[in-house]
Amino acid sequence: MCSISVIETPFFCERDGLQIRGMEYFPNEEQKKTKYPVIIVSHGFTGNYISTKDYCRTFAQMGYVAFSFNFCGGGRNYEEDDLKSEGESTETTILTEVEDLIAVKDYVKALPYTDETNLILAGTSQGGLVSGLTAAKCKDEIKKLIMICPALCIPDHARRGCLGGSHYDVNDVPAILDCEKTQLGKIFHDTVVSMDVFLELSAYKGPVLILHGLEDATVNYSYAIRAKESYEQGQCHLQLIRNAGHSLNEKQIESVVASIRQFLLERKELLTIRVIITNKESVTEGDYRKSKIYFTGYCDTGYFHGTILPGGCDTQDYYLDELKMVRAEYTLQGLDIEGETCNIHIVNQKVNGEWKPSLETDSKNLAWLNNGDLTAVLEGSKEGPVVRIFGNLT
Repeated sequence: MCSISVIETPFFCERDGLQIRGMEYFPNEEQKKTKYPVIIVSHGFTGNYISTKDYCRTFAQMGYVAFSFNFCGGGRNYEEDDLKSEGESTETTILTEVEDLIAVKDYVKALPYTDETNLILAGTSQGGLVSGLTAAKCKDEIKKLIMICPALCIPDHARRGCLGGSHYDVNDVPAILDCEKTQLGKIFHDTVVSMDVFLELSAYKGPVLILHGLEDATVNYSYAIRAKESYEQGQCHLQLIRNAGHSLNEKQIESVVASIRQFLLERKELLTIRVIITNKESVTEGDYRKSKIYFTGYCDTGYFHGTILPGGCDTQDYYLDELKMVRAEYTLQGLDIEGETCNIHIVNQKVNGEWKPSLETDSKNLAWLNNGDLTAVLEGSKEGPVVRIFGNLT
């Protein structure tokens, strides 16, 4: 996938007389399109539009016009004023943030170069919850929804008296909730304490992608599982990420964005292979070094259940310690979608910056995988990578 440069331009819009500040990320392509698909990315609690810039820049490089913005009254108390949208944090609620996002959505739809029929909402943490609630409210206006570690725990935190890291008596809620980095008003508690968040989310009927870390100590991944179950069958794809907490590191974000790209291309996750590294060896000759990483592992999906046979090997060639070639080759043995015994042989290599696996299987039920146009996304973990293979169903 070739990379294109991105033009970043501040934008402003209003909600109930309050100015919303944000940034537009425009793909700087040689041949301009008349209309561009759009992604609006919402930040988490005490965050701002800068905290989502890596996502937005990458989406723009994919050919989307991306927008990030600051919620009114959001951010940290000590944040620079020119980064903030107007409004007081003590007057902010989840529902005012939904109205902020709707205001940005309306602003974006009115731009002459945006495709209002291809509008995607994405959000991290609290911004993920707000994006989900906004999609439920706007329904058919939103083509797809992406929630990254969504803070679906917020109503429960209100019921426990610990919103935003504060601690208070739920039977005597104070006027101001001290959350250290910011302050919330009692109105925030009052608007979510009786909310059935999963019922609210289920009003949206479009495609949904939820990505959540298995080691998230802020929002347990069980909330994401329950959210998936609240949507209609087949509507929501849930990707649970090993060794990931509530805040993703640079490599995890890179992997998450690669999975999001497959979702945006409407490609399905066909095989999920969990690799377990067993041994490593390396041979150096002058400026050249060849490393071999041996592994086992397993696949457990709706299309195939099985294990990696002995001999799985990832070969890496280096010149002057710079990686020049990577080639993974292994065979899975197990049961296909109809419960019949079969083998799947996989060779995975990078082509134009993407992992492009080639598969050969003796399963007549999975024969459509042979010579298919497939893309792999590698997700790092302590034991070994998770390999997610995406493609189009035939």
